[in-house]
Amino acid sequence: MNNNAEFFEALRLLEKEKGIDGEYLLEKIRAAIVLAVKKDYGGKENIVVIMDPETNAFSVSLRKTVVEEVLDPDEEMLPEEAVRYSKKAKVGDVVEIALETKQFGRIAAQTAKHVIRQGIREAERGQKFIEFQRHNQELVTALVTRVDPKTGAATVEIGKSEAVLPKSEQVGEEVLREGMRVKVYVVDVKDGEKGPRVLISRTHPGLVKRLFEMQVPEIFDGTVEIKAVSREAGSRTKLAVLAHDENVDAVGACIGAKGVRVAEIVEELGGEKIDIIEYSEEPEKFIAAALSPAKVVSVEVDPDGAKACRATVPDAQLSLAIGNKGQNARLAAKLTGWKIDIRPESGFYGEDEE
Repeated sequence: MNNNAEFFEALRLLEKEKGIDGEYLLEKIRAAIVLAVKKDYGGKENIVVIMDPETNAFSVSLRKTVVEEVLDPDEEMLPEEAVRYSKKAKVGDVVEIALETKQFGRIAAQTAKHVIRQGIREAERGQKFIEFQRHNQELVTALVTRVDPKTGAATVEIGKSEAVLPKSEQVGEEVLREGMRVKVYVVDVKDGEKGPRVLISRTHPGLVKRLFEMQVPEIFDGTVEIKAVSREAGSRTKLAVLAHDENVDAVGACIGAKGVRVAEIVEELGGEKIDIIEYSEEPEKFIAAALSPAKVVSVEVDPDGAKACRATVPDAQLSLAIGNKGQNARLAAKLTGWKIDIRPESGFYGEDEE
């Protein structure tokens, strides 16, 4: 290849424009050339490809051992043939035969081109995967580039890459439009055949968790820990927090002065209600707090250790404890990991108990 400088310059340009690692690309091209030479020269391991972007050196050669009797012409040659390449060649020496790159022929060039193209695609996929992997289980700001009118799925741009936010992962009634910027949570990144598959969501509890980390310095620095989150996206979230410093009010830190911290998160989530409660190692305390805003009279834990309990509430607070369509009780159970049976203080729901 005469224009070595141009060749390496083209590689550097590719590296810059596509963000592909130059070494990786060279490796792919090297493999393509070896493949092409093998096709034409018997497919042995005696092929040497030198590519050095520092010195613009590019050469392809075959190594053959000088022998008295040739058993394998792909790897061996007679002394009289060897002297054409190295004047002092003698039996036992290894002689390098430089190949003209145009000797590879059209098939070789096509093979190299194909592998380079494939290499570029693979490299881009690899880069994308690394890029997304960096954001795994993190909150990222995505730009909505397209919304499918039939399915409601939104195509979004995260950095230089694209991902799809399905309708099922969008919050409640929110309407996404092209050009909007939305915060999404990267749930998982998988390396598929067609490139990385990124699962993003606006309904995942992790989204709320990360929003609080951003908004509350005490959570970010570890003074306050989020112990559990349960969420019904677009409607309500319960968050259990614990302070690791007795002088810090965990719930107060999350709410912020005049409720300003939690208000920003509520706005980001389109008005989703957020209950922030204090975590406790004592199940009775934790369960009572989890049923907030309802007041709880008592919590009796199942003595069999089945993570089930009975929570008693004032009769007037019963519907509040259960919540609209059972939501409050459901979120409290999810938050604590306990099965909660809610009973009114009078002991009756208006029908006979079993």
